[in-house]
Amino acid sequence: MRLFSIICLFLFCTVSAQKSLPLDTLKLKEVKDFFADDYGNLYIYKSKDFSLTKYDSLGKQIGQMMLPVPYKIQSVQNPLSIPLFSENAQEMKFVDQNLNDIQKIDFKQKFSYIKHAYAEDLQQIWLLDESTRRLLQYNFRNDTTINSYPYDGGFEDIIDLLVFENKVYVLSKKLFRIYNLKFEKLFEAEIVNGKRFRRENEMVLIITKSSILRFSPDQKITKIFEDPDTQIVDKNSLAFFELKGNKLYLYTPETIRLMEAKAKKEELEETIEKLENEKSEKGDVLKVLEEIENLGY
Repeated sequence: MRLFSIICLFLFCTVSAQKSLPLDTLKLKEVKDFFADDYGNLYIYKSKDFSLTKYDSLGKQIGQMMLPVPYKIQSVQNPLSIPLFSENAQEMKFVDQNLNDIQKIDFKQKFSYIKHAYAEDLQQIWLLDESTRRLLQYNFRNDTTINSYPYDGGFEDIIDLLVFENKVYVLSKKLFRIYNLKFEKLFEAEIVNGKRFRRENEMVLIITKSSILRFSPDQKITKIFEDPDTQIVDKNSLAFFELKGNKLYLYTPETIRLMEAKAKKEELEETIEKLENEKSEKGDVLKVLEEIENLGY
């Protein structure tokens, strides 16, 4: 018990309560997804009415879009030009910081059927054409297809697509795969409830329903945030966010470190308790054997 007390003394820490953001439950009701930019603004997407609403960090509404069909918001990392793709409408649009349309790109006029679209920058889009089974690199500024690559993967279960440094990252609900542009598989790992990618410099993040995973250049996947009871998670460059019980919470990196320390402390406590129980049980067995020996068996 002395060892247990000493370890607990060194590892004890109190986890600061997560910060609850000022968005009432009515605004967060029936949310399909949310995003946070690096300025602390929050973007709420509801699939019931296909609405995208932007709030500042104090909960004040900045802008709103009422979309006619479902759209997938790729990222809000550049809040001045946010890309949205609709498979139903076969188009991609870019909106500004007030959610006003900047540009709309109609794929129906030029391509067969686009399953997924990934805007690499303000000039190029990577397109997965399901009909021709090809990955296309398309410059929408001058309306030219730069490159075309045969795509050998399946289309049915793809959730998100990212192209970075001549590698194609493909996400489904259960698998994360990486291909080169010849579509030779370079990496594969099982993922539970995958939702989308987020790229931060050389790191590719995988956002799932209840966790955020980091894939590093050395091909290691590290879990950097997880809450099994959450509804939705996201992050920006400074913090982690989660929607839980119709409330939106913010976690700073310091809070995450304290949570990890607490989890390690609890794991160590369980290990010590298990060892003490095993020691106690072993002592009881030795006592019984000693009694049997004294009886002359």
